[in-house]
This record gives sequence, structure tokens and C-alpha cells, in this order.
Amino acid sequence: MSSLTAEKLIIAFKKLSLFLDQPDDKFKNLILSSSNNNAWFTQAEVERAISSLHFMLSGDDLEKWFEGIKLSRSPKKIGLILAGNIPMVGFHDVLCVLATGNIALLKLSSSDDKLLPALLAELVRIEPLLSDHIIYTERLKDFDAIIATGSNNTSRYFEYYFGKVPHIIRKNRNSVAVLTGAESTVEIEALGHDIFDYFGLGCRNVSKIYLPEGYEIKHFFEPLEVFQPIFNHFKYNNNYDYNKSIYLVNAAKHFDNGFLLLKEDASLPSPLAVLYFEYYTDLNTVEQTLRQQEEQIQCVVSKANLDLNIPVLAFGQSQEPRLWDYADNVNTIEFLNGLD
Repeated sequence: MSSLTAEKLIIAFKKLSLFLDQPDDKFKNLILSSSNNNAWFTQAEVERAISSLHFMLSGDDLEKWFEGIKLSRSPKKIGLILAGNIPMVGFHDVLCVLATGNIALLKLSSSDDKLLPALLAELVRIEPLLSDHIIYTERLKDFDAIIATGSNNTSRYFEYYFGKVPHIIRKNRNSVAVLTGAESTVEIEALGHDIFDYFGLGCRNVSKIYLPEGYEIKHFFEPLEVFQPIFNHFKYNNNYDYNKSIYLVNAAKHFDNGFLLLKEDASLPSPLAVLYFEYYTDLNTVEQTLRQQEEQIQCVVSKANLDLNIPVLAFGQSQEPRLWDYADNVNTIEFLNGLD
């Protein structure tokens, strides 16, 4: 294990990026068959995730990222409890563990137990020294630290079992958008990716929007028409139909464009195929509201100049995180480096 160096890791991760750009036939076949194991993992969404990881590992970002990383003098076993809501969502946590020279004890999600192992197998093929740094397990034991991703309910379970060791425990988070009313059609269409990519299942997906008082909903709905094919997915369609029927039965006021329901609600997390919204009269009020809810928000997309402690991104960028865009705004590298 001591033979691993930052230079070797950077080379390996860059070669993996090239593989993501041009996967072999075996990996292509896995992409095509992913929906057989998880209906949400359509070919288009898996390819979207692959493109996002390729973007993350490309360019000069790896060199910049590694400037703040130190390899562990005595590798620690880091238990990783991975989510499975979007394809290979746990890759960044694994990357952080490997980049710091530690050992990843992986407890995979049953919803995503094919793609990530295949990708990591390719990484080991590229750099065989990593073979001792990746261990799969059904039951975590003999670990030095834990990084666990789950729901608000499972986080209590994680705290009970893992609270006595160094840990990062992630709960439910959602992302929001703040519109000023001055957005172009192109910007609203880009926002559509923040809403609909991965069917809205990710913590970086926008689940709520803030609209200026008097905003005409048609200006929001019309540019989103290009996303209408999402309605063809049976699970998304079922969620849309279910939530629409609930609103109709309860006479709940809402807007409907045929594949997305827009409902005024103070909550952040919205049901699938539903987007919550609130009107505002001034941006300062929205800013204050978001500050109070920062621990529930993953990121914000907006062209407004918002002063927040969470990332504020341009429209269409929520699903293209960089290496240093850490989940829940908790620096995983600093956590891992601190274990030494």
C-alpha cells in the first residue's frame, strides 16, 4: 500500500476518465441492462451519470484537488454506506477514500450494486495497487471511521450504531431554485435539467422554486416542454397520476403542464413529479429563509446574487458537481485527512 503516490492516483483517475468517455463493450452492455435491475436507471440516465463523472475527473481539476490532499501514513478502514437513488452516486465518497490512501469498506445499495463495482474494477485494472484499498462487505466491522448516506430515519440508526467513531452521516437534503423573473427561455430550459435529470431523485435535484410576486407560470412551463418525454417512463408517470389524483380529490390548487405538477407549499421536499413553489416580494426575505434552512438544502440554482453558506449555481449546473463540491457542504477530504 505504501507504494501508492499522489502522482499514481492522478494518472489512474485520469485514465478512468478516458474509460468513462469511451467505455468497453462489457461496460456498454452493463449500461444497456441497468434498467433490468433498477427501472429508474434507464440508459439515458446512466449515461448522464457517466458523463457527469467524466466531467468531474477531466481537465486540470484533479491536480488542483490533490494540492489539498495528503496520503495517510497508516491507511484507515473507512466504512462507506452508499445510497442508490441515482447511478453511481457513491463514487465521490469512494474517490475521496482512495485519494487519501485509505481503504474503502463498501456496503453497496441493492439499488446500485452493478455499475459502481464494474467501474472500480476498471480502476483496479488501471492501477493494481488499489486492489487492497477496495473491500466489499455486507456487514461493516473493524472500521476506523464511517461515511453513511441515507434518509432522516436511517440517520438516527446510523448515529446509534456509529456515533462513537469518527463519522459523516448524511440525511435528506433537497435543492431549490430562486427565479427573479428576468430569466431567459434558455435559462429556464437549463433549470429543467436541475429538476428532471435522474427523474428528480437526487439531493441535487430542485424540488422547490421561489418566484417573484406576480410571476406568470406560463413563462416557467413553456420552456420545459422539451422535457415532456419524461412522462413516458412508467414509474414517473405513476407518481404524476397519483399526486394529481390526490390534488383533484382534495381540491388542492395547483398548476399542471401534463407531466409536472406545481403546487404552492412552504415545504422543501416535494413528491416525485411535483414541484413546490412560493412567491416572494423581495430577495432579502428569500435569502433569510434559505439561511434558516441551510442544513436541509444541498444547493441553490439562481442568477440572483445570494449571500449563502451553501453553493449557489447557475441554471443547469446542479448535476455537474466538481471534485470539491462536497455533499452537505462537509469537506470529506478534510475529515479523512484529520483521521491521521
